[in-house]
Amino acid sequence: MLTATEAYLALNLLPNIGPIRVRRLLEQFREPQAILSASARELLLVPGIGEEMAAHIADWENRIDLPGEKCRLSDHGIELLTLDDPRYPAALRQIHDPPFLLYLKGTITPADAAAVGVVGSRRMTHYGREQARKFSFQLARAGFTIVSGLARGIDTAAHEAALAAGGRTIAVLGSGIGNVYPPDNQALADRITGSGAVLSEFPVLYVPDKQSFPLRNRIVAGLSSGLLVVEAPARSGSLITANQALEQGRTVFAIPGPIDRPSSEGCHRLIQQGATLVCTPDDVIDELGLEINALPLDFTESVSKSIPHQSPKEPAPPTRIVDLSELERRLLSELALGEATIDSLSAATQVPAGRISAALLQLEMKRLVRQLPGKYFSKAG
Repeated sequence: MLTATEAYLALNLLPNIGPIRVRRLLEQFREPQAILSASARELLLVPGIGEEMAAHIADWENRIDLPGEKCRLSDHGIELLTLDDPRYPAALRQIHDPPFLLYLKGTITPADAAAVGVVGSRRMTHYGREQARKFSFQLARAGFTIVSGLARGIDTAAHEAALAAGGRTIAVLGSGIGNVYPPDNQALADRITGSGAVLSEFPVLYVPDKQSFPLRNRIVAGLSSGLLVVEAPARSGSLITANQALEQGRTVFAIPGPIDRPSSEGCHRLIQQGATLVCTPDDVIDELGLEINALPLDFTESVSKSIPHQSPKEPAPPTRIVDLSELERRLLSELALGEATIDSLSAATQVPAGRISAALLQLEMKRLVRQLPGKYFSKAG
């Protein structure tokens, strides 16, 4: 006899069934196990269930590999959340078509109720990257969970900044958790599971397609109290996510960019249509009304330096104390010798490149290091 969770898993493995059809089936049959026990004739009585779908459900044991999927869940350390699970995010449960099953790697906590979705272009500019990192870092430090889609570009910058801030972040995949897309973000996904969660509504090894990304985007919006669009051209999947957020009653924020840059056309259009223009992370925090749990770093401040032409009668500027880890100090010492790449710094310090990248991001946020073209780094100033 199947458990309710196993029955939901079986339904999720059937193609093209979707959460709305499952909801209609539950209205008729009450329990997921009863759906799988129904005959094709009984299933046809449910609105939206045609002959092909009814045949697939009635013959489910011969059409899916339920034992194999359960083994894959175990192999990848994945848990399942149904709508009845108390850990299922309450905000997501309230949207029109919440996933009836979520694959989870990592943890969901009550603190994740205060979340900001951060989305934008895969082909980000330097400006977009810096804004994504600044906003995500400060929002994470202020107690928000950063939600994004683990895509290249703005998504990646947002997740990395949240981790660098010591905050929580949730990555929502358009693929299966056992088939992370893009593959080069597998290491990032692994790091996220230690400080948040990786979520998907798709089977473990699901290969992403054009339909899976808009489905993913509705979850990003649904998990979030507000959605921040950092940088988006006129035709961008981020605008779809913004529309989904508006339909779900979420606040949409947009960061303006240079008016002559195609990379910011989508944000400007959103602002014209009523999205909230934001210039600093405080604009987001004030709008959402969250009490700040930790003071954000002041990105406009840098370490005070002596001014060559300063009059001796002028008081010296106040010194800002910056806390540095041992690794951050070592990196600053290496960069004092000249520009360097992550790989060269890793070789010089005998520290893995992933840790070097995270430490450099922290130093960038503290305005002590800057990134140069060609993925070189140097001391700021």
